[in-house]
Amino acid sequence: MIKYLFFAFFVFTGVEVKAQTDGKIKVACIGASITYGARLENREQNCYPAQLQKMLGDKYQVENYGVSGATLLRKGDDPYWRTQRYKDALANNPDVVIIDLGGNDSKLINRIHLDEYEQDYRDFIHSFTQLPSHPRVILLLAMPSFVKDTTDIWDRVIVKQVNPRIQNVAYTEHAEVIDMHSPFVNKEANMPDKIHPDVTGAGIMAQNVYRVIAQNRDTDFNIFNNLKMRVKQSSFYGYECADFTFSGRPCKIVKPKFAAKGHPWVWRARFWGHEPQTDIALLQQGFHIVYCDVVEMLGNDEAIADWNSYYRLLNKAGLAKKAVMEGMSRGGVYVFNWAAQNPDKVACVYADNPLLNIPSWATKFINKPNVKDDMFLALKKDYDLTTDDDVLNFKGSPVDKVKQIVKGNYPILILCADADEEVSPQDNTLLFEQKIKELNGNITVMHKPGFKHHPHSFPNPAPIVDFILKSTGYNL
Repeated sequence: MIKYLFFAFFVFTGVEVKAQTDGKIKVACIGASITYGARLENREQNCYPAQLQKMLGDKYQVENYGVSGATLLRKGDDPYWRTQRYKDALANNPDVVIIDLGGNDSKLINRIHLDEYEQDYRDFIHSFTQLPSHPRVILLLAMPSFVKDTTDIWDRVIVKQVNPRIQNVAYTEHAEVIDMHSPFVNKEANMPDKIHPDVTGAGIMAQNVYRVIAQNRDTDFNIFNNLKMRVKQSSFYGYECADFTFSGRPCKIVKPKFAAKGHPWVWRARFWGHEPQTDIALLQQGFHIVYCDVVEMLGNDEAIADWNSYYRLLNKAGLAKKAVMEGMSRGGVYVFNWAAQNPDKVACVYADNPLLNIPSWATKFINKPNVKDDMFLALKKDYDLTTDDDVLNFKGSPVDKVKQIVKGNYPILILCADADEEVSPQDNTLLFEQKIKELNGNITVMHKPGFKHHPHSFPNPAPIVDFILKSTGYNL
């Protein structure tokens, strides 16, 4: 009898015994036709799970549990819940579960049930987290759809209804989440049928998942515990955001699901939450995103002093010595003025259509009595400037602090809209670039021909993210 029981245990738990023997980390890729590899030639070798296997190497065992047409919704037209592959995935007791279900839920026949999507998703996650392996769960936002038929997989529903729900679930369930929408918004050429990626597109998917799985993480670090102050928590696109007051200033910190080793971070200077795709992509990589509201002081000495105090708080709480500085528009003044005073505390700078030459910007308000601008009046107050001539002769802009800035020897990336009507490229970015290069500084300018001041960033932030990861040493 004992011999029989031992044999039965071996048969029915054979997968677990094999995993323990081989020591491999089992990855279950759950999804619909994109995961399955529909429309791909040699899909077994070219689907994203297969490409992910090659990237992860022999320490991992990646299994493809994709089922074409499947929905996350229980009331969908083809629920994944009812498939044999769902049962197989559970039986495999995986260590990592990657879920890509949502595109088919955006179809007209299914979207009428979207109010139940979040609860169905939570239940789906729980069916895996309650397994003996207690797997790491990673949710993928649905990829864009370029089809025009509004009854089919429709991108507007994905953007407005499906992906925000996935982010809500990621927040409440403390699950990791990977944005698969932004990396494909400019990749229609890699989606021949407007829905499914080709081999190159599947590789982009695999690379984004690989970056998250393979990164070195500090699973014990929680900056909220180190702040030792009361915070109000909310969701920032599926991530925990702490709102609090420090030295009378409203502040924010968004923490990643797991901090990367060394605790890298991005200091957002202005316009919190505007064009957040770069911030979201870096949160995926274990970066923190921080903010301190000094918006009314345009980078003057008082603003820099408040930022110096905030920096000391963050560094004491465990963030890295050097910050990634991010400044859009007027945020450029803030990041470079702070960097000029703190060159040893900057890892790199990403600026976007930045204001770098205050007198140039201010000329449009001078000698125009019918034009009143609160920022112009604030400028005079912030820098104790009395007359228009004081403004025109002002020497406190980043273009005047190039010598201090290049002392840091950090890389600088600027996105420059060549038709910017608000901040003259010639008087700001191009002049600044020239001065930095004259002193052998490290600067790259990416031009956006024909674009005006808005929109900032890129819909697909990959070039910006790659620059930051390379500059900080976190590129894989």
